[in-house]
Amino acid sequence: MSRPLMRNFIPQEFTLKLLFGALCFGLSGAARGLDEGLIASTVSEDSFIRQFHLDAAGLSATEKANRLSNVTSMVHMGSLPGAILGFLLCEWIGILWTMRELCVLWMVGLVVFLTSHNLADVYVGRFFMGMGIGQAGVIAPVYLAEISPPRIRGMMVCIYGMSEYLGIFIGYFAIWGASIHISNSSSSQWIVPQSVQAMWAVLLFFLSLFCEESPRFLCKKGSPEKASEVFARLWGLHPMDPAIQTEMRNIRKQLQEEEETTGRYLIASLKELFTQKANLRRIIFIFCLQLLSQWSGPNSVTTYAPELFGLFGISGQDEKLFATAIFGLVKLISALICAVLLIDRLGRKKTLFIGITLQIVSLFYDSIFLTVYSSMSTSSKHASSTIHAAVGSIVFMYFIGIGWAMGWNSIQYLVTAETFPLRVRLCGASLATCIHFGNRIGTSKATPYLLLSSGLTPAGTFWFFTGVSIIGLLFAIFFLPETSGKGLEETNQLYAGLPALQSMSSATGASTSTDASLSLHSDNTGRITFQLKSNTLAH
Repeated sequence: MSRPLMRNFIPQEFTLKLLFGALCFGLSGAARGLDEGLIASTVSEDSFIRQFHLDAAGLSATEKANRLSNVTSMVHMGSLPGAILGFLLCEWIGILWTMRELCVLWMVGLVVFLTSHNLADVYVGRFFMGMGIGQAGVIAPVYLAEISPPRIRGMMVCIYGMSEYLGIFIGYFAIWGASIHISNSSSSQWIVPQSVQAMWAVLLFFLSLFCEESPRFLCKKGSPEKASEVFARLWGLHPMDPAIQTEMRNIRKQLQEEEETTGRYLIASLKELFTQKANLRRIIFIFCLQLLSQWSGPNSVTTYAPELFGLFGISGQDEKLFATAIFGLVKLISALICAVLLIDRLGRKKTLFIGITLQIVSLFYDSIFLTVYSSMSTSSKHASSTIHAAVGSIVFMYFIGIGWAMGWNSIQYLVTAETFPLRVRLCGASLATCIHFGNRIGTSKATPYLLLSSGLTPAGTFWFFTGVSIIGLLFAIFFLPETSGKGLEETNQLYAGLPALQSMSSATGASTSTDASLSLHSDNTGRITFQLKSNTLAH
């Protein structure tokens, strides 16, 4: 590949230090992906089902669904306290050492899980795994956003979301390979693929030895000179380079303004997060975004992929696992394309619009198919036209994954990293991660019940996902600001004002910095005026 072509795909700002940061913190997203990919297929393996009595004869359908959802959602439950622990440790020992600590905690939980003798051991092990994995959701997007030059910040943060699919892909194929080569009468059939997580934790710990601490954390701790040196190593520039000095001025200015208002201590950061109107608007925005994205369906499709592929006519455990493995590969490629080619060049809003639209179309087709299929006679279900329609529904299952990888899954981590100002960034990211995993617990627990005939049924479940996806699209159009190419401190201000007004100003090409004093005026001629403090911008 020629050098000019290489420069189109590898930005000039991508130094060796940034590469180590991207590999360590970016690939930490695979922790959650590995668990999702592995547990989605593990709970359908005969060896696991028999060992932990998930399908015991005396259990009702509801009780079986409850056990299944408990196993799959326990990591999400552990991720809630993990997100809080990650925030506290980051404020105390820094982001870099917190990364190393979470690797150790993840390993401890995994060992307990792999050596389980009963269902209670499974719950405990997976809960502690979640406490480690949940911390990555707080620190990784924030760290990647804080070390990145503005032009490639979207790509850097999206590496975290992309690596989740790398983990899902590896997990799916590990389970599929074990189901072929290891007898289903042996517990090794699920233990061997699960051990991949141990290798990943060791890899992340090793890579962390070559990473730098976040320069913004160093500024918060009163070491601006050291922060400038870290920026210089990360960006491959001299500490006195104008780009670094501009970044440092913005950081110092924001810290000074916030310290004058709230003080220096941790309790002051918490008070600032929950009492300032601008931050409350940010929290409401994050809550709505997570609610609409997590309940739009694709994560449920990922967690219960083998069972859902069975709804569309794929029979046989090996065939289901293979289809699930390809599902992971498709999402990985889609996330990679989004991170490298779309998120910074096309922009956040346009990329999200494409992803959600593709997701809606796919869910709509599968909803129609399941509705019609459930009302067919047995003979009609085996007709050639029905089989062709079922193949189409399987193809659209893959497009659901593509849409999610390009849309919500990439944007949600960027929003977490870009929304909150420096003083409350880790605290806000911790809260956002708690909201995220709270919804993940809900979807993991609810999906088995929704699919039951006594619940929404499979058709009703997919119609529900379609409706939520449509609402999510409208939310993104009207309330998500465009932050491509803007400095990290500048993006914080875009989320401080009313998102609807930000969407209107973005649509007219204006670049504004809004806060709680933003006001709108309209006269009889239809002229709209935005007023910010003493500045007035007319559109």
